[in-house]
Amino acid sequence: MTDYIFIRKSRNALSSVLHIVLNLLLATVSIGVTIMTGSWLIGLILVFVSKWRIFAVNHRYWLLNLRSSLVDIIVGVSFVLLAYAAGSTFLPVHIMLITGYAIWLIFIKPRSSTTFNIIQAISAILLGTTTASIFAPISGPAILTFITFIIGYAASHHVLVQNGENQDATFISLIFGLIASEIAWLSYSWLIIYTIGTTGICFSQLSLILSVLAFGYFEINHELAEHGNKFRFTNVVLPILFSLLIIVVLVVGFSQPRFNIH
Repeated sequence: MTDYIFIRKSRNALSSVLHIVLNLLLATVSIGVTIMTGSWLIGLILVFVSKWRIFAVNHRYWLLNLRSSLVDIIVGVSFVLLAYAAGSTFLPVHIMLITGYAIWLIFIKPRSSTTFNIIQAISAILLGTTTASIFAPISGPAILTFITFIIGYAASHHVLVQNGENQDATFISLIFGLIASEIAWLSYSWLIIYTIGTTGICFSQLSLILSVLAFGYFEINHELAEHGNKFRFTNVVLPILFSLLIIVVLVVGFSQPRFNIH
């Protein structure tokens, strides 16, 4: 019996180590090959190949699995495209992107608590819409609007389903996706990018607004779920005021033309 327990613990330890190594390789190789080739193609292929489990079941479950993996796919694709946008010369920002992707794969993605589900969803919004904003001058407003809809839908559906908070997850997520896409459409002619010093790290104003909006939305939804759909404003007044304050500060105080990417 003791030997069995030892063997099982050894296998679990080996599995954990292998999981970490493979994810480190995915983060390093997918971004590294993007830098070396100056192309996003191989990096994106690696990200999608890493999701092979989506199609390792009966085809009836492919769409369901794809929907449940959208947040992870959005984050992975964003890291690769951000590395591509940073250029083919290896820079400190590329190291940060590799590190960020590794942290996502090893520490954030596997967690399933309510807090981490919200962190995962907001990460997808922040990274996904920043990437979409950077490429918007090339892709155009229609693509930005559509991608933002997918990101908003995926983030909302991820939180609602993972937390088991709402039976109408698909319908509510469609509404949130439409709201996010409408904001993206309105923001297209004034897309603004904020850079952090000389690090090369950047975020779009659109991504920050949608992330803050999503935070308030998730807090309200969690409050409704906790009290049987009975809304108590006093329990969410602080998150709502915080979200509104941040959005007002971003729009009023940090919308100078020098940040505009058009």
